[in-house]
Amino acid sequence: MKILIVSDTHRKDDNLKRVIQENLPLDMLIHLGDAEGSENFIPEWVNPQCEMQMVRGNNDFFSALDREREIYIGKYRVLLTHGHYYNVSLGTEQITEDAKERGFDIVMFGHTHRPYLDDSQGIIVLNPGSLSYPRQQGRKPSYMIMELDESGQAHFYPHFLD
Repeated sequence: MKILIVSDTHRKDDNLKRVIQENLPLDMLIHLGDAEGSENFIPEWVNPQCEMQMVRGNNDFFSALDREREIYIGKYRVLLTHGHYYNVSLGTEQITEDAKERGFDIVMFGHTHRPYLDDSQGIIVLNPGSLSYPRQQGRKPSYMIMELDESGQAHFYPHFLD
């Protein structure tokens, strides 16, 4: 299973379209908020069998998307959220603890525009960064690929555009 994880594209979609094309076919696309209206078009850019999972970000003012989504990916219970309600700009402690208390195996968030991947707290916590307005050192647009192998084990691959 191949899953593309993105966030904070802010309707600047050229990099998103490129990444989708380079990674087709996809089993799932996860957008963690601040698509700013592009959520209505993204399904047209992927293969027809691609499952779409999207949440609303702090700049998705008129979006009907959910604030959070709880999904299963294989054996993993996953929380999808933009992250701003968890003060992720100040750190991942709050979102990590909340997700652990609620019984999630993985929590995915955006908002900071900085890629992040940590599994040291008994839960996988990740942020794919931003394809449009990266804020980490070097400021390269980023996204993440999640793959489930034959045994159902999840593997995560951060990617950066030049």
